[in-house]
Amino acid sequence: MTTPLPELPRLLALVPYLVRRPGVSFATAAADFGISEERLRKDLELLFVCGLPGGFPEDLIDIDFEGDTITVLDSQGVDRPLRLNVDEAVALIVALRTLAETPGLAEPDAVLRALSKVEAAAGAAAGTADVVEVALEGDPEVLAAVRHALESGHALRMTYWSAGRDAITERVVDPWQVFTVGGRSYLEGWCRLAESVRTFHLGRVQEIEVLDVPAAPPKDLPVRDAGQPLFAPGTEDVLVTLVLGPGAAWVADYYPTEHVEPLADGAVVVSLRARDTAWVRRLVLSLGPAGRVVSPEELAAEVRADAAAALRAYDET
Repeated sequence: MTTPLPELPRLLALVPYLVRRPGVSFATAAADFGISEERLRKDLELLFVCGLPGGFPEDLIDIDFEGDTITVLDSQGVDRPLRLNVDEAVALIVALRTLAETPGLAEPDAVLRALSKVEAAAGAAAGTADVVEVALEGDPEVLAAVRHALESGHALRMTYWSAGRDAITERVVDPWQVFTVGGRSYLEGWCRLAESVRTFHLGRVQEIEVLDVPAAPPKDLPVRDAGQPLFAPGTEDVLVTLVLGPGAAWVADYYPTEHVEPLADGAVVVSLRARDTAWVRRLVLSLGPAGRVVSPEELAAEVRADAAAALRAYDET
């Protein structure tokens, strides 16, 4: 995890300050920021290599500070201090409070310090956030067990419903983090049943128990990055192509896809990957005439067989 520079807030304020005071002296600028002239020169040398992605000369902040004065030649858009309106401040406070309550947070003290600063800066406006209640999804007993396991470093035994296979399994998991995506809470850890890293929807945990054994995941396992998609299909997964009518086009927005091709009648052709095609079979059957499997042919045949069996069962009743 990258640690923010302690001087970052000062650097972000320094550029707008200099933009508004071209030719300001080192002594004046240093005094205004409460730092030494030597510290100010180091800040400017750091700013000199900061800017937009790319790193080319035209992407970087350009500052002339060879003499006793300072002039910003190119601010790269950092020309005014960061200001939050009331709605933005309240949203940030709610998000920080939710993050502080997340089980297994690596650096809760840093989050609480940031929350305290934002609340102090927002003043009376921060009170609006008190009427907003954000709760992590999941049974309170499940959340409490997960929190205890993460804090104590113990493994978990879970009875879990897998939506992909429509099956209930018993698993022992070495947990290491909880995160939320789209308002849903997920646990990531090493699943001893699958012998692999797995992500579990906490809303699907039916029973849970903190074991009296330490969590012992294999070393050097990849940990999900905050910006990483929730589910990242692999090249070993089955590539499925579907034709979706206008009433089923929402599937292309709901599931990760590799290719989407609109058709003239409002339908779309969608290609996606599935580790287990059982959920695709159920999805297509639920879509009725609005969904059809194009490939692989084996999956299309399975869906046709499922539909025929369902019709026979319906006729027999």
